Amino acid sequence: TVKIRPESIVEACTLLRDFEACPFNFLAALTAVDYFPEEPRFAVVYQLYSLPQRVFLRLKVRVPSDHAEVATIEGVFPNANWHEREVFDMFGVRFLGHSDPRRILMPQDWEGHPLRKDYPLGYEEVQFSFNFDEIDRRKPYAKE
Repeated sequence: TVKIRPESIVEACTLLRDFEACPFNFLAALTAVDYFPEEPRFAVVYQLYSLPQRVFLRLKVRVPSDHAEVATIEGVFPNANWHEREVFDMFGVRFLGHSDPRRILMPQDWEGHPLRKDYPLGYEEVQFSFNFDEIDRRKPYAKE
């Protein structure tokens, strides 16, 4: 894993993609990690692959919660478009210069970002029990 400053990610990805000895010419994955309550809170993780050399390289960019944004790399790797939209949708990390920054998984009017560690879990407590009759009495079915 190579740690990169947020302002250098586009330059680093371009350099690695165009490196003649071992070109990392495929963006295999782009995701995020929420390290709450640490700061910087988020890590944006880029998994690059060199098709000719068959090796992976992971880049990690840490961004704080109060300024959770990093430059888009869709100009370097076009398939980053949907990956970056998913990271925005689930974690709230913004990608500056992105061509289509709307949500991709959640409805457009959804509030919050579900994969953040401080996201509320929901209104109904999960029951872990083998007492199925009790569970059935408490949960209404669609037909009721």
